[in-house]
Amino acid sequence: MGNFIQFDAAAIRELAQILRETDLTEIELVDGESRLRVVRQSIVAAPAAVTVAAPVAAAVAGPAPIAAAVAPEALDADHPGAVTSPMVGVAYLSPEPGAAPFVTVGSKVAQGQTLLLIEAMKTYNQIKAPRAGTVTRVLIESGMPVEYGEPLMIIE
Repeated sequence: MGNFIQFDAAAIRELAQILRETDLTEIELVDGESRLRVVRQSIVAAPAAVTVAAPVAAAVAGPAPIAAAVAPEALDADHPGAVTSPMVGVAYLSPEPGAAPFVTVGSKVAQGQTLLLIEAMKTYNQIKAPRAGTVTRVLIESGMPVEYGEPLMIIE
């Protein structure tokens, strides 16, 4: 993947084309600390020209979408209540498929309480609350790949 991630207009156009051809709505590539995410909105109740053209045009614009995709995450990582990933893996918000999540927005948590699991190398690792507080934001979805240091939740 190292040579494929080049944040130039041609690479972004190629990713946008893959989205169109496969009916995917999002592609995200990560190479070290570089991250490129191309998203297109699905056509539900809006004219196709407006819904599809705007996100693809924004993706082709160049570095601005990359900065926009990274900026909120950077702000979340700097939040004093951010719970960040201690490892690379796949995050799960519940103990098993179909079960209730460990915590949701508004949940009161105690220090050491399990917040989620991260599966790395076929091992499920419990991610525990570093302090007591209230979960104000969950920044990931269950089954989502996460990187080391990536913000997962905010506890205030």
